[in-house]
Amino acid sequence: MDDFDDTELMLRYRDGDVRAFECLYRRHKTMLYRYLQRMCKQSGMADDVFQDVWSKVIAQRDRYEVRAQFKTYLFTIARNAALDLIRRNSAARIDDWSDIEDHANQLADGSQSLDTQVATLQLRHDVKQELEKLPGAQREAFVLFEEAEMDLHQIAVITGVSMETAKSRLRYAVSKLRSALQQYHPAQSQLSSGAMP
Repeated sequence: MDDFDDTELMLRYRDGDVRAFECLYRRHKTMLYRYLQRMCKQSGMADDVFQDVWSKVIAQRDRYEVRAQFKTYLFTIARNAALDLIRRNSAARIDDWSDIEDHANQLADGSQSLDTQVATLQLRHDVKQELEKLPGAQREAFVLFEEAEMDLHQIAVITGVSMETAKSRLRYAVSKLRSALQQYHPAQSQLSSGAMP
């Protein structure tokens, strides 16, 4: 089952093969959840949207048609669900408690020196802050590229813009983030430094 591509798995699931859905879920759950965490900014909201997205995939399986890659289909549902929840909860604040808990767990890990752990946490904090400062369209393009590993075509389809617009948004986002985080050594940066489109 793991040898099948996403489209074939979704078609099999549409036709009643539950194992195909389980394979799709395993394949995409981590990437989808990371994307939703960046989009929603609160882990509680991300959890709700994550469940909602998979519920919609299940509910819509009978009507599934191959119009794009399954990953594009999935992240389009995720984007729309996240934007709907964000609009409904526009006054929501960042869940600082979950961030503090994550940092405490990382510090307690002990596999790295305390200095390295603190530097890593500081970088993550700074990246998160700089992402928040980006205009929404640029942040979304960057998160789709970096967290969801989407290519420009997929980003354009999901966000409903041309490839050139998606490329421009991504370039501006990367440029702003690199400029804002220049105090970090390039080798430590978690930003994509390789084949930027």
